[in-house]
Amino acid sequence: MNASAQAWQDFCAKLAKAGEVILAPDVPQDPLVQAEGFRYLSRLARLGLEQYVEASDPDFPFFYALSHETGKIGADNPDNKYLNASICGTSDYRITGTRGSMFYFSIVANAMRFHIDGSCVATGSLLGDAIEWGPNGEVEIIASMNPQPGNWLRLEADTSVIIIRQSALDRAREKPGQFRIERIGGPAVPAPLDPGKLQAGLAAAGQFVGGVAATFADWTRLFRAHPNQFAAIDQSLFQKGGGSPDIYYAHGYWAIADDEALVIEVTPPDCYYWNIQLDSWWMESFDYRFRQITVNKHSAKLAADGSVRIIASARDPNSNAFVGNWLDTSGHSVGTALLRWAGASEHPLPVTRVVKLADLEGTAT
Repeated sequence: MNASAQAWQDFCAKLAKAGEVILAPDVPQDPLVQAEGFRYLSRLARLGLEQYVEASDPDFPFFYALSHETGKIGADNPDNKYLNASICGTSDYRITGTRGSMFYFSIVANAMRFHIDGSCVATGSLLGDAIEWGPNGEVEIIASMNPQPGNWLRLEADTSVIIIRQSALDRAREKPGQFRIERIGGPAVPAPLDPGKLQAGLAAAGQFVGGVAATFADWTRLFRAHPNQFAAIDQSLFQKGGGSPDIYYAHGYWAIADDEALVIEVTPPDCYYWNIQLDSWWMESFDYRFRQITVNKHSAKLAADGSVRIIASARDPNSNAFVGNWLDTSGHSVGTALLRWAGASEHPLPVTRVVKLADLEGTAT
């Protein structure tokens, strides 16, 4: 058997072993959770192959989406458009493009180690007002280890990926920008496929599937220790996992029956963005294309005192206290949730309680 054939068999074996994450004895045995788990592995396989096989040439990088509507990692934000580019930290790159109408833009360089230890640590970042834009929204950013004038994104020797986040307050109206990346001083054309690189890419992709699945399943277990709450958790855990440095992440685990509702109450701090969303046991956002699974600073209805009440339940109670602030549990009785405070100096944690859904429906107007 030649080396490429062996690499393929090893890749398939790693996919099979990743199934042990789904079959762990403490994972809910609910058929929906189990089916979503194996779909999750298939999605991770697709994303891993994109990153480590298709986009693995740092001399010819391009932007691709590592999280999107049908491929999700680590409580992906429904309001975000994510773009990734695989690079080599010791090379120099030029990023150009034009900003869209999405209100927020950030670009972060990371040492991506999801396939090794589940980490994705930032090595440099440009956030918000730190970026100089042209009069028509055009931008040029130089990514390198050596400082540069203008927009400079700091790389380190082990930097391997650049992540662009574009966030919308109103997904239906705001549009993402368009960006491209090129290596400075690289070769003119790509070399033919190197069998050794393919073999390394398949190995990394297989490791990625099991590593990502295990990492975020362990996060869910951590949140499960405080059911139906948003516990204070050391933010370094989330930054290690690839979180943006200007965001505070408050994760939770919920478990409610079909006739129950989780009421979430908090007063948002002064910040340029916040959202709360419902996710699966596997920390995939529920299908926001078709279900109401998130509210944010723009869409949420606030009380006169500035506080917000949000209800998560199997159906909309149509209560005058929660109009516009309902989150659909999407056929699930357990799952995770995430609240983000972006650009805030204070990070309040919500107060939560479980109530009977009928009691809320009784308050409908």
